[in-house]
Amino acid sequence: MDLRELKGLEIAARCHVGYKDGKWLVPSQSGKGKYKVLLSADGDACECEDFQLHRVPCKHIHAARLVRERDHHGKSPVIDTTAVPKRKTYKQNWPAYNLAQMTEKHRLQVLLHELCRGVEEPPRDPNKKVGRKRVPMADQIFACAFKVYSTFSSRRFACDLNDAHERGYLSRPIHPNKVNHFLEKPELAPILGSLIVRSSLPLRVIESQFAGDSSGFSTSRFVRWYDEKYGVTRSGKDWVKVHIMCGVTTNVVTAIEILDKNAGDAPQLPALVGATAENFTVKEVSLDKAYLSNDNLALIAGLGATPFIPFKSNSTAGESGSLWERMFHFFQFQREEFLRHYHMRSNVESTFSMVKAKFRDHVRSKSDPAMVNEVLCKFLCHNLCCLISAHCELGIEATFWPEKEVADMHGPPALLRFPG
Repeated sequence: MDLRELKGLEIAARCHVGYKDGKWLVPSQSGKGKYKVLLSADGDACECEDFQLHRVPCKHIHAARLVRERDHHGKSPVIDTTAVPKRKTYKQNWPAYNLAQMTEKHRLQVLLHELCRGVEEPPRDPNKKVGRKRVPMADQIFACAFKVYSTFSSRRFACDLNDAHERGYLSRPIHPNKVNHFLEKPELAPILGSLIVRSSLPLRVIESQFAGDSSGFSTSRFVRWYDEKYGVTRSGKDWVKVHIMCGVTTNVVTAIEILDKNAGDAPQLPALVGATAENFTVKEVSLDKAYLSNDNLALIAGLGATPFIPFKSNSTAGESGSLWERMFHFFQFQREEFLRHYHMRSNVESTFSMVKAKFRDHVRSKSDPAMVNEVLCKFLCHNLCCLISAHCELGIEATFWPEKEVADMHGPPALLRFPG
């Protein structure tokens, strides 16, 4: 391989080579414009001085050849404006889907009750000897999650609370206004986060590819800030930003973090991937460019998984022999194979869409602890809905707690009997 071929390889790897009007547009390494390269059966040509002087393939011709071979299978791209691409469709098991949707509300109460049975009751304050007997923590979690699932106001939710008590899912009647008081408790957030992880465990037998991203849920609280760029004061709705990791097969959420609304995506990845790897066999992780860093690539590879994170336009190959370089070359020279795996990342967008469509894209709560707890309840209900679909379509039974562990806390475990 001579010097021209080496430089052409470098251009193809680090620069964007375009195609327009039958010619390849190869950037100059000096950063001064682009050269037009013609690749044809009669002979290749370039308008650069090197080719005009020596009449041998220059580095720009070699770069165009490499890109044509890499991205277009050795043929120049042809755009057929008359052909309309056929939209890809996916098969749906409609009987199982209908069964899951028609019985979801009843099944969700069964699963939620069983999940809450494993919640440990916090110790009672020994100095407090008078007052009403507090509502068990399991009942508080059940009531909060069920209210978020219903999307009803407190008054309209009263009937559902009474029905849940009559079926034995609540140990005592609860006034609907008390549910709003439960959501205000900061100590509910870590319990809800652990229950989200616990609710994903029945699906670890089929989930090995994961995707992560973040999204926001708007609130009714307005904030004001000063825009330094334009020198004006702006205002808008506040929001709760949530970071998740989900499986790409069932869309179940395996890890979740809710931090400051301006928290970056990349620093949250170690906690999300680490929590997922504790319970699942992680083989692939698909993320967008916001998560691109040496540390995140090394973290995912250290778990025995392959990171599929696209590189930015200004990314370079980096240190020779490093993981960064190997993934960079994979991204540049096997783009179609890379994108086939990276396309799995669209499932995390589907997960956010599912949660926001079913449980609303905003929160009703006003205080910070309540807003966080309400968003956590949305994702807990989402996971239970995923379990119901998996039970109807794949026959997977939901078992949350080891039998001995539940027996020690609440007596012998109950069988999960779905209505109908």
